[in-house]
Parts: sequence; C-alpha cells; structure tokens
Amino acid sequence: MKAISFGKDLIQKGIGFVRRNPVMCIAFLAAAITSLIVPPDKEYLGYFDVKTLTCLFCVLAVVCALKNIDFFYILARRIVILFGNARLCILALVYITFIGSMLIANDMALLTFLPLGYFVLSTTNQKRYMAFTFIMQNIAANLGGMLTPFGNPQNLYLYTKFQIPTGEFMSIMALPFVLAIALITVCCIVFVASEPMHLEGTPIALNAPRVLLYAILFALSIAIVFRGVPYGIGLIVIPAVLFFADRKALKMVDYPLLFTFAFFFVFSGNMARMEAVRSLFSFLLGKSTLLFSVASCQVISNVPSAILLSRFTENYADLLIGVNIGGAGTLIASLASLITFREYVKHEPKKIGYYVKMFSIFNFAFLILLTAVMLFVR
Repeated sequence: MKAISFGKDLIQKGIGFVRRNPVMCIAFLAAAITSLIVPPDKEYLGYFDVKTLTCLFCVLAVVCALKNIDFFYILARRIVILFGNARLCILALVYITFIGSMLIANDMALLTFLPLGYFVLSTTNQKRYMAFTFIMQNIAANLGGMLTPFGNPQNLYLYTKFQIPTGEFMSIMALPFVLAIALITVCCIVFVASEPMHLEGTPIALNAPRVLLYAILFALSIAIVFRGVPYGIGLIVIPAVLFFADRKALKMVDYPLLFTFAFFFVFSGNMARMEAVRSLFSFLLGKSTLLFSVASCQVISNVPSAILLSRFTENYADLLIGVNIGGAGTLIASLASLITFREYVKHEPKKIGYYVKMFSIFNFAFLILLTAVMLFVR
C-alpha cells in the first residue's frame, strides 16, 4: 500500500510540474525526439549559446533580489497612488509593466506587477476590470520588452547571435514599439471608465543599502548584455555576491526558462542538420521572414521560434520584428502569456472561458494590426 501511495504521489507531483512548466517540457520532448533522428555527437557542443544563458541568468538573479526587497512593488505603488481614478490607475499599471519589461524582462515584469494589479483592483472594488487589466499588462510586457536587447528572452538571443549593434537593434524595433504604446493607450482609454478609485494599504520602506548594492549588480548585468564586460565575470561576481546578500534570489531564478533555452538549442541544432527541414524553412523564410516568423510563434512560441529560425536566415531585422510582435496572438505564442493566464486563473478560476475569449480578441487584434503595418513599411 505504501508503494502504491508513493507512486500516486509521484505521479501527482509529475503532473503538477508539467502544468507549471509546459513550455520547458515541450522543449525537452522536442529535443529528445530530434535526438533520435540526429544522434548526439561532438557537434552538440556547438548548439549552446553560453553567453545568452549567462546573461539571462545574471539579469534574472538580480531582478529576483530587487523583488525580494519590494523595490518594484514600492515603486509601482507610489506611482499608482498619484492617480485618483480607474482609467488612470489601470493605465499606470499597464505602463509600469510596459516599462518594467524593458528593464527586467517581460516574464519578470509580469510576475512583479500582475500581483500589484490584482491588489489594486481587489482593494478598490474594481474587479470587473481584472481580465482586461491582466490582458493589457500581458500585451504591454510582450510588446514593451521588444525595444531593448534584454527586454524579451528572444531579443537577448538574437542580439547576441547576430552581433546586432545596439543602435541598429533599437531602430529596428522603434516603429512597432511606438505603435504598441499607441494601441495600448487607446484601449485603456476606450474600455475603462474614468471613475474615482482609492488605494488602501500600509506603505513599505525601501532598504537603501540593498537597493544600492543590487543596482550595481544590475548595472553589471546590463554591461554584460551590451558586451561591455566579459560574461564570465558576471557569472562569477553576481552569484558570489548574492550568495551572501540574498541566497533566496538564487533559488528564485527561473531555471525552467534557462532549461527551455538549452533544450531548444538542441532541438534547433538538430533541425538545422536535417536537409528536408533546411530546404523547407529556407524557402518559407525567403518568401517572407516577417510573416513566417509571426506564424511560427503562434504554434511553438516566440523564444523557440527565434532560436530555430535564426539557423535558416540572415535577415535578422525581419526575424526580430516577427518573433516580438508574434508574441501576441494565441495563448502559447509567448511564455509571458502563459504566466498571465496562470496568475488570472489563480484569482478567478470560474472565469477562464471569459478570459480566454477576451484574451484572443485583444491579442489577435494587436497581432493583425502590427503585422499589417510592418509588412506595409518593410
């Protein structure tokens, strides 16, 4: 009986793990299946972009440390308190998420600011805007992060792989970035009423010495991203400092995201060695890199799309745009969307159908408009 009980418990834990990390599990299966077709050999070592993995780890670790001292929560709360009505408060929440995604990556921005959105709306009796606010925060995180090399995980990978100059990177993403801001602002103005809103709660004081220390570490991690400091230094310094300053931050790093990258490196590397796949993808990307990259995101998500398609094209500008605006659309087009969905279901488990419907309407509207404009101008 104990063996049966242990087996059931193990199965339940396994199911729970898959539900929490669906993208990583899919990436593992994809890597495992393609490894049967292309057996492991010495070329596998060339699949992994160690610098991308290091940069991502350093940024995520420092962001976790800042989150642990309530830095982002306090900053966001102070901004929200400045406004006195529902429309401006929701705009503030969305803009905070938008800006946060440029600085701390889209998934961390959502993990930081979605709880604040719930807190604001639930304590001011405005929960009817919960689905809309979460959806706008999700879109803001996906599209706000596209302006900077470290805003979205796929940006960091493409920025590193193609050695894109920082100025050129930002100029490529400037137009879709501005369009996204305009569309998000219009939606918040149109769909949220201007009615009184008051935020309750006890203020929390900042730990100034910790803020300064983590700010220095964050600056170091950004310097690594922009190639100003060798990534090996960051891999030594940042974990060493956090080991003494905040070990919990090292435990909180989104390691499934790092493993997702590693598994997709294997998957994409194997796919690139299959002649039929190379011919097909090269043909489709030759027709329209932008359109095909947008479409692929809807099926396999934007991070794996960036990793996979980067092996078949040198047109990094259209690929960069495609895998960023392609994060809108289906629920699986971006890991950030799954994070938002999970957070919403936690608070509103009886309104899943409504959320999915509203999510699809807004996301596909953004996707179609942004894709149409970018296809027209390029």
